[in-house]
Amino acid sequence: MSGHSDTTKRFLLAAKHAEISALQHLASNCQVVSSICELIHQFQKERGISNIFLSSGCERFAQQRRVQIVESRDAEDLLRSQLLAKYLVGDEITGNMRLLNSVTLALQGMDHVGVLRYKVEHQAISALESTQAYCRLVAGLLAVVFEAADVASDPTITRLLVALFNFIQAKEYAGQERAWGAMGFAKSHFDHSLCERLEQLQHSQLHSFDTFIEFANQNERQLWLDLEKHSSTIALNQMRSMIQQLADGSPIDSGISEIWYELATERIDQMHLIEQQLAIRLLKVAKQRVKIANEELHSHKKRLQKLATMTASQDSPLSMLFDASLPGLHGSESNTEHKKSHTDSLAVHHSFYDLLRDQSEHIRKMSEELNNAKRTIAEQKQIDRAKLLLMQQLGHSEALAYRTLQKRAMDQKIRIADMAELVIKAAQDELQMKPC
Repeated sequence: MSGHSDTTKRFLLAAKHAEISALQHLASNCQVVSSICELIHQFQKERGISNIFLSSGCERFAQQRRVQIVESRDAEDLLRSQLLAKYLVGDEITGNMRLLNSVTLALQGMDHVGVLRYKVEHQAISALESTQAYCRLVAGLLAVVFEAADVASDPTITRLLVALFNFIQAKEYAGQERAWGAMGFAKSHFDHSLCERLEQLQHSQLHSFDTFIEFANQNERQLWLDLEKHSSTIALNQMRSMIQQLADGSPIDSGISEIWYELATERIDQMHLIEQQLAIRLLKVAKQRVKIANEELHSHKKRLQKLATMTASQDSPLSMLFDASLPGLHGSESNTEHKKSHTDSLAVHHSFYDLLRDQSEHIRKMSEELNNAKRTIAEQKQIDRAKLLLMQQLGHSEALAYRTLQKRAMDQKIRIADMAELVIKAAQDELQMKPC
């Protein structure tokens, strides 16, 4: 009776090589994501400073803006060099199609940020238009982080990417809240529409933070809880309450905008420290996973070398053909298992099959954990699809479509992902009812 073929052994090792290759690509993605986090933060700071610069008629934050543009450019240069090194090496192109397309869109926005800066410098754009342009720039970079999480093949790294994406998304909502608040103060009054927009941004932050908490580790969760109790956050919440009381349009001193901006900025800067912790852990875990997979490959090779010196048993070779734990004849209820005696426990057939089963179980567990980690990503895709449907049906902008979805979910006391599912189902039912 022949032993296991050389081809079988080669495929066993090929599976581990494939895992290592995927992890190495994933580690490269993580390095890019870390640089994207930094660039997003710099663009968020530039957006806030530009907002004040324009709202004050170019009288305030002129010097800060010049310094910030240099910092933004430095972060952009680093990211661009990494993107070239990671994905465009000579004539070779590496990376997932969707991820590379997201990178392309983000780069297209970055290619034209100079035009935006020129318009801000010469007051050829309003504070609102400038803020919207920077928001689109950040959204393009956030899409790359989202795709990196979606194409990740390792559950541990995927969970970290989901936590990081949602934290950055919440921080972006906080930045947009800062911008809208600053514009309200600049006008010396708020109205119901602006107050509602600010309240919805606060709810959006909470939604993203809830997902972050689900996927973060204990230390990161504690850092966030500590920030929520920080004096700057408490003071910001007091200002939030004050703004809601001004929804009737009562006048307010525009000078308070500086207090609002400083408090909101302090909170965002503290959030950036947590963001950096997440990015550092992401890179560390990615390197560890590659190291562990290489060690497992080395162990596999050693075990196969040892088996090559042993003589295969001639009776009852344990393989998938004789493993009662695997599905066989439909309807058969055999509970018999292949029992290994002490004498044949190190036999070639048993040892090789144990190695095969261990690797199969490792892959099965990874797939199961990966599916659980990607549940949130699937829900986000549903939300995006529901937003698009509302935009098509009601002629809403993307922001208004999201606010509509958010309000419906709040009114029905359900999760926004569940509301998105209802919107999609309603659209599908309506489509089916239309005559051919």
